[in-house]
Amino acid sequence: MSSGSNRRNRPESGTSKPAGPRSAGEQGPAHSFLAVDPTRQFAVVRGLASPVRVRILQLLRRSGPLNVNQIAEALKLPQSTVATNVQILTEAELIETSLGKASKGQQKVCWARFDEIVIQLSPDPPNRETNLVEVEMPLGLYTNCEVSAPCGMCSTDRIMGVLDVPSLFLDPVRVQAALIWFGRGFVEYKFPNNAKLVNRGIEALEFELELSSEVPGTNKDWPSDISVWVNDVAVGFWTAPGDYGDRRGRFTPRWWKLEGSQYGDLTTWRIGVDGTTINGKHVSSVGLSKLRLPDHHSIRLRIGIDERAKRPGGVNIFGKGFGNHGRDIVMRLRLSPRRSLTT
Repeated sequence: MSSGSNRRNRPESGTSKPAGPRSAGEQGPAHSFLAVDPTRQFAVVRGLASPVRVRILQLLRRSGPLNVNQIAEALKLPQSTVATNVQILTEAELIETSLGKASKGQQKVCWARFDEIVIQLSPDPPNRETNLVEVEMPLGLYTNCEVSAPCGMCSTDRIMGVLDVPSLFLDPVRVQAALIWFGRGFVEYKFPNNAKLVNRGIEALEFELELSSEVPGTNKDWPSDISVWVNDVAVGFWTAPGDYGDRRGRFTPRWWKLEGSQYGDLTTWRIGVDGTTINGKHVSSVGLSKLRLPDHHSIRLRIGIDERAKRPGGVNIFGKGFGNHGRDIVMRLRLSPRRSLTT
């Protein structure tokens, strides 16, 4: 990640405050959620009634704010098609737009307002508090680590300590970290097992991480097999395509040079009864029963590079104040109605 001396959104309720573009380090809502009454909110239903418009919304939530040309290029659609559909989404208040400077004149920048949209077919809003527990873990609050160079950490306003010194990862200053990177090894976090506290079963365990591979400088074609372990059980690995530096991350501070890693891909790791998926793709048969969650008051998440990885290209982990998503590491427990922790 080095170049010279330097290396390199969501509220929740029936209709919650939408997430908009925020400056680096700004404390935003935890989850942007919209419950739609189809008998009244016809514009929203119309906005969702198109595969093209759904793809635009998914792209904007995944990549952050983009202009019409960037959307057209990413989705391989005519600019006129994108412009028409962006107008419909704007009228439905599913996206917001603003004018910004471009190399020639001005450009319309678009961003999605909501992460999750629920069509309500019953008059009562869904009870989201009862069956979902979400914990956001600050990036620097890992409880165990073993890393090798290249490695380092940044807060939202400075590089922390000396680069490529693994022992820095043990320094208490790490609690300020908003970006960490290393070539080999792991960091491990300990989350509370809140399901045990309320004596509820678990239907699924999820982790949300913004990740990229790690190379001195940046390289979009630098694949890395990044693994996750839960309670010492390897649940699967995801291959990061590269270390991105083509544009500044949505939340990445201005002092951080473009020669350094700017953002990653948002990955969702879900362990259910029947196995593990990453971004909806089945990757292993490791299910909840193998994690022995009822036996522990904590849930340990380890992120790193497996010693047997075929493509050990290092890892960047982006937290609040860096990257495209402005969040630390999120764990979600999806609870079952039964009063038991048997999975």
